[in-house]
Amino acid sequence: MDTNSLPVSNTTIFCLSVYFLLLQNNHVVRNASLYNKEFVEQFEETPLLVAVLTYVGYGILTIFGYLRDFLRHWGMEKCHVAREREEQKDFVPLYQDFENFYTRNLYMRIRDNWNRPICSVPGAKMDLLERASKDYNWTFQHTGKVVKDVINMGSYNYLGFAENTGRCADAATESTHHYGVGVGSTRYEMGNLDIHEELEQLVARFLGVESSMAFGMGFATNSMNIPALAGKGCLILSDELNHASLVLGARLSGSIIRVFKHNNMVSLEKLLRDAIVHGQPRTRRPWKKILILVEGIYSMEGSIVRLPEVIALKKRYKAFLYLDEAHSIGALGPRGGGVVDYFALDPKDVDIMMGTFTKSFGAAGGYIGGKKELIDYLRSHSHSAIYATSMSPPVSQQIITSMKIIMGEDGTTLGEQLSENTTYFRRKLREMGFIIYGNDDSPVVPMMLYMPAKIGAFGREMLKRNIGTVVVGFPATPIIESRARFCVSAAHTRDILDTTASSLLIAERISPHLFKAVGLTD
Repeated sequence: MDTNSLPVSNTTIFCLSVYFLLLQNNHVVRNASLYNKEFVEQFEETPLLVAVLTYVGYGILTIFGYLRDFLRHWGMEKCHVAREREEQKDFVPLYQDFENFYTRNLYMRIRDNWNRPICSVPGAKMDLLERASKDYNWTFQHTGKVVKDVINMGSYNYLGFAENTGRCADAATESTHHYGVGVGSTRYEMGNLDIHEELEQLVARFLGVESSMAFGMGFATNSMNIPALAGKGCLILSDELNHASLVLGARLSGSIIRVFKHNNMVSLEKLLRDAIVHGQPRTRRPWKKILILVEGIYSMEGSIVRLPEVIALKKRYKAFLYLDEAHSIGALGPRGGGVVDYFALDPKDVDIMMGTFTKSFGAAGGYIGGKKELIDYLRSHSHSAIYATSMSPPVSQQIITSMKIIMGEDGTTLGEQLSENTTYFRRKLREMGFIIYGNDDSPVVPMMLYMPAKIGAFGREMLKRNIGTVVVGFPATPIIESRARFCVSAAHTRDILDTTASSLLIAERISPHLFKAVGLTD
């Protein structure tokens, strides 16, 4: 259409319509001038035929689930479900049996794809204990055999520090000899060691912030600290795909929660604008505080937060920003400094920088970094600081040593190796015709499976070829977006990545219905 031939008013309306249509697309950058590099993410919509067939598949499974429940009720099929004893029939039920319908009739059929016992270091390769089930995955028995050298494509071992040899392991061993394994006290009593002080100073220097605080559990870092930062009369704006720890922390805070569409700045700005205009419900008083919760890398989507745009919005509307870098710290940026380093932003623009040591650092626990006033406040108000046992000394030493390596003090380039592996693996899967989600720089690579039957079939086929991967379905993902999730590591070699990709093709040839039936390959 030639807009020049339209009247001025119509031309304006047309341009505005196109503009807002583009903004509604979750894959279009709203303000490209805020970015120092091209920002592209791919989320191909589920084809209509695939969506219909997926719903039909779940419908069939549901019908057979009701049939099995009927047979169990009348004793024609053995019931493995935990339930109250007969003498407790007059008691109020401790739990609702029907709520477990999905777990009982759908999840159990493919349960063998999860919780596989590992009997080695979860590095680039690992050993699995073989197990079998005679009652359709209700119980498992170990066969006594070990599956050797399974390629590990499921662990969050982004930088390859999950090893029992090398500098980190040696330093952790020495720390164990010096301090012991456990502290047996909280930081506020007799559990504050010099190694904890050294760790927090190093984290602050690594993040580029004034101060930081370490916690013994990553999940509790979110769930126990958000309630200390927000409360009644506050508003929390949360991305719809935020991790359960963020969701739980927001709920425990007692704040009003509003959810915006994933990585959608139009949706976020609308909530911010409404919050400023309307204030609190009923009273219309201004909110005491507006807190935006986002993640650096979203672990199920492989997407990276549009941090430059989020920061611009939080500045415009005078909100606070809480950034969870569990999957991005160490794995993104030229210095390994996470998503802030990736976009070359000022750490001072992020009010609360949170992350975990469980992934890139091969350890355990989490941290919060920011202004000194913020950290001092959390030291006296956070439940996970006051009541939790101190971090184990060897774990602290593992973090210190790995962080110094990431900072390049020994001349290593782990971040570059991870970036190269990520780019190579993503490109290879796309060339093979698979539908993958997320940002090209994200080491989390979701590959779409869609149909429920493919979840179990894909996981088993890959294990037959000595490749361990994670398959994910409803309710962890939308019902029509089941997927396999690969986690790329700097410890992976090109041979490992090529073997994984080749195994996908072999699985396709053996079971072509897994992919070609829904157009996953050419």
